Amino acid sequence: MEQAVASPLSVWESFYVIIGSSSAALTGLQFVVIVLSTELNALGSGSATRAFATPTIVHFCAVLFISAILSAPWSALSSAGIALGACGVTGFVYAVIVVRHAWRQTDYAPVLEDWIWHAALPLIAYAALLVAAVFVQREPVPSLFVIGGTALLLLFVGIHNAWDSVVYIALQRRQRPEGRGDQN
Repeated sequence: MEQAVASPLSVWESFYVIIGSSSAALTGLQFVVIVLSTELNALGSGSATRAFATPTIVHFCAVLFISAILSAPWSALSSAGIALGACGVTGFVYAVIVVRHAWRQTDYAPVLEDWIWHAALPLIAYAALLVAAVFVQREPVPSLFVIGGTALLLLFVGIHNAWDSVVYIALQRRQRPEGRGDQN
């Protein structure tokens, strides 16, 4: 029985080591971005941070969590599916809350690209994770590909959104008069 469970997951080991390590490293870099932005007062109010900065950390951590789940020595594939399903539900609910924060915050007017990367793609990713988790026991091969694609999508969303934050901070700093870093 154990061999049957290990078989579908073992071929994914290197994949999850790579993206799990990447998400962990990028999480650390995002902390640096947040520190720099607070020094420049570039993120504005807490509502903008909740809508645009914090979700990036959550997406990186979700990738790390997915990697940990699929690297764990499960005795049954259904147990991994339950953990992944919980991650999918939690991520989806969180993504809905982020959309609400993005809609209500007044520090920044999101454009279409922001709605795609900060709202639509995370919602799609977490919904796909949930669906794949439901079917992982019955259809392990396609489900594991969907889960892997979901992890990559969340990693790319995080990279894109972190890059956008850095560019926004850099542009904010350039627009401020010398010695006037405390004004918007």
